[in-house]
Amino acid sequence: TPPPGLAMQYRHLGRSGLRVSTLSLGSWITYHNQVDAAEAAEMLAAAYDGGVNFFDNAEAYALGKSEEIMGAALKKLGCPRLNYIVSPNFFWGLARSVPVEKAVNRRDTLNRKYLMQAIDGSLRRFGLEHVDLVYCHRPDPSTPIEETVRAMNDIIVAGKALYWGTSEWPAEAIHAAWQVADRNGWHRPLMEQPQYHLFHRKRVEEEYALLYRDIGLGLTTWSPLASGLLSGKYRAGIPPGSRGAMESMAFLREGITHPGRNAAVALLAPIAAELGGSLAQLAI
Repeated sequence: TPPPGLAMQYRHLGRSGLRVSTLSLGSWITYHNQVDAAEAAEMLAAAYDGGVNFFDNAEAYALGKSEEIMGAALKKLGCPRLNYIVSPNFFWGLARSVPVEKAVNRRDTLNRKYLMQAIDGSLRRFGLEHVDLVYCHRPDPSTPIEETVRAMNDIIVAGKALYWGTSEWPAEAIHAAWQVADRNGWHRPLMEQPQYHLFHRKRVEEEYALLYRDIGLGLTTWSPLASGLLSGKYRAGIPPGSRGAMESMAFLREGITHPGRNAAVALLAPIAAELGGSLAQLAI
């Protein structure tokens, strides 16, 4: 939630009329892995009370369990559907432990067959009639871009989602998708969801620069605290009970304990203190 005394701000998402809170609540590692439905409901309520209206998720998070928990939490929250925005992501699929030959159209794809079934699965798990934003979680070079764009358009035309976008797509692929949609009168990709923080800036600040001007690309960035690195909690190593201590998150450890980056974080501490906030507030 915003620091004390500061009200939540809202911005239009790309060239749409949709207003999204500048802070969102995600669920990647947390839901099911760290918190249950009751705890998730408390988290959603706290965020909602602080002005957050955007709740992000993905089909692959906890293999669908994250969406189920968020759906149950939203139901418990009981606020009007117009008051909040929900977004799933599709690409990885749910069949992660299934042999490749049994899952060729069930994971790591953006083909029409997968996408049309993926949206229905997410809606069931959320317990919603529609989602607001839907993302193609990664690019799929093995599927023609026209097929993916048309499928996303059809999901919107069917009333199952309101807007669509991409996540971690290269600029040329985003522009190609936009051109295909524009040429055919289909719903165009509205937003991109890239990683963006102090140590990961080039894609957002340079690669996408022309897309902001030329097609009005909006952003819903992820990992503003660099997986917790910018909070300062990893300056002295990995504390017990932290995300970095989880065995499933072992792949993050080299980055969050990086000496040079943690030295840079230490330099931010007096600046944050002078501003009267925490390192986390400064980083956001």
